[in-house]
Amino acid sequence: MSSLQVGLAVAGGLVLGGVIAYNTWNARRNEPRQAQPDTQPPRAEQRERAEPTIDGVPLSEDRTEPVLDGELRTPVPPRADFAPSGAAPADFVSTTTLGMLPLPDRTPHLDALIDVIAPIALDGRVVSGDAVLAALPTTRRVGSKRFLVEGQSEATGEWEPPAPGRRYNELRAGVQLANRTGALNEIEYSDFAVQTERFADALGGAADLPDMLHEVARARELDQFASQHDAQLGFTLRAHGAAWSPGFVQQQAARLGFVPGALPGRMVLPSSEPGLPPVLDLSFDAQAALAEDPAHTAITEITLNLDVPQVHREEQPFARLRDAAFTLAEAMDGVITDDAGQMLRSEMIDTIGADLTRLYDTLDGHDLAAGSAQARRLFS
Repeated sequence: MSSLQVGLAVAGGLVLGGVIAYNTWNARRNEPRQAQPDTQPPRAEQRERAEPTIDGVPLSEDRTEPVLDGELRTPVPPRADFAPSGAAPADFVSTTTLGMLPLPDRTPHLDALIDVIAPIALDGRVVSGDAVLAALPTTRRVGSKRFLVEGQSEATGEWEPPAPGRRYNELRAGVQLANRTGALNEIEYSDFAVQTERFADALGGAADLPDMLHEVARARELDQFASQHDAQLGFTLRAHGAAWSPGFVQQQAARLGFVPGALPGRMVLPSSEPGLPPVLDLSFDAQAALAEDPAHTAITEITLNLDVPQVHREEQPFARLRDAAFTLAEAMDGVITDDAGQMLRSEMIDTIGADLTRLYDTLDGHDLAAGSAQARRLFS
């Protein structure tokens, strides 16, 4: 074999080796980032919880396009000076620094602000809670709206949902005027009237139904207000380099206090008060979360969301949304973008924050404070 042939063979071997090495390096570079053994102590605030629901439906159900003060929501970038570079997860806003929050109201109560209320006369009689429960309609909804019944306790004089072993000297039925599906309409009101009269007849009482046209008009007015003051804010975090595995995303989110939600591909940051809706939720591709081999499943984007009316302002939800986005972007080598993939400008944050403060003030002024039982029902 001549020296030329030897040289060509050596050169070919070097080229082949280089191609193999490059392909191996490129494949390893593009592998999804994996969770690593976590040497950090768990956060004191992190607690295992069941995800809150409304009528058994997770709060993650699809919602209408979010708006803020009548404008379509725009995701907000993190402010560069909000947290120091390399900030540890411990720098994330702690729930222990928050003010005293109202105790959660797990049982919905009728409220004249957001419900049609029909008193039921009992002619001075007292009825048992067992009889009331037996007479309730089989469905507790009228169309897409809640149907509620309350009794005035003979012992305490307080209005409460009927319970076995209790006695009631007055009853009332109600239906919600509006929610995110829209306002109570004439057909739904008619169904409410039929259900209420049947319920009253079963107990030997008489229902005093308010005027339908007045209540439907009130429902439309409330729905218009709610539509103009609803807000759901969100960030999209996209991988800048290598994609992420589900385990890597879950590990990074867990360091900030997120816990698994009720649905695959969803994690939530729990409220500081058990039973209330989560402060934030983080979601990614549900199919990736259910993959047979999640370690080799690539995730290129996640979303962080805040359902503003559902969370009390004293939870500092907007600051925590911003801080979570900043911390995750740094830890995961990601960039924060809008829905079209455009990187967000940092100066937008102050404007959105000011809008959100005005929204909170407006809701407070209409007795629909964010995070209150009334707001959670109306914006659901």
